[in-house]
Amino acid sequence: MSHSDEQLQSVLETLEECRRVLNESNSRESAELLSIVILDVRMKLKGIDSADLKALCDEMLRSSGHEPQPPSKQTQDQPRRPLLRVVK
Repeated sequence: MSHSDEQLQSVLETLEECRRVLNESNSRESAELLSIVILDVRMKLKGIDSADLKALCDEMLRSSGHEPQPPSKQTQDQPRRPLLRVVK
């Protein structure tokens, strides 16, 4: 694990503790906003970019019977990326 990954892991642990405290103090909206930040940090740690997340969400919508908006021309020109990657 690189030094920057170690720093991000430490930040992640702190954010998760803050979210727990917010939930316990009935600050649900703040805790939900913090959950978005936590997701972003986790994605950085695992090397997942926003295009990967969007592709996963689109596939989940498609398999649940809810079709996502048609992809933009820019997205159509790009090769399809795998939906999930194995991360060790």
